[in-house]
Amino acid sequence: MGGKWKPLILYHLRSGPRRFSELKRAVAGISEKVLIQQLRELASAEVLVRHDYCEVPPKVDYAVTPFGMTLIEALLPLCEWGVRNRNRASAIDEARRI
Repeated sequence: MGGKWKPLILYHLRSGPRRFSELKRAVAGISEKVLIQQLRELASAEVLVRHDYCEVPPKVDYAVTPFGMTLIEALLPLCEWGVRNRNRASAIDEARRI
């Protein structure tokens, strides 16, 4: 479960299934290649399920599994901490870049 993108992807999937393009817009700054890689890793870990509707044009969405929901519940306090401390964390990050 390492990396900075997986928790963000899970955050955006917690309310229900999303299509790839919706996730791409929701997770600002992630490249298409990285999003595909992260979704595959989450699916192989049984945190997400990929549902292919076998239609033309192609329709695929991603949803959190019950196992993945337990992970989201564990990550929510960390997310809340991040929201509360966003300004301070950004200031520290900016100071490091100088």
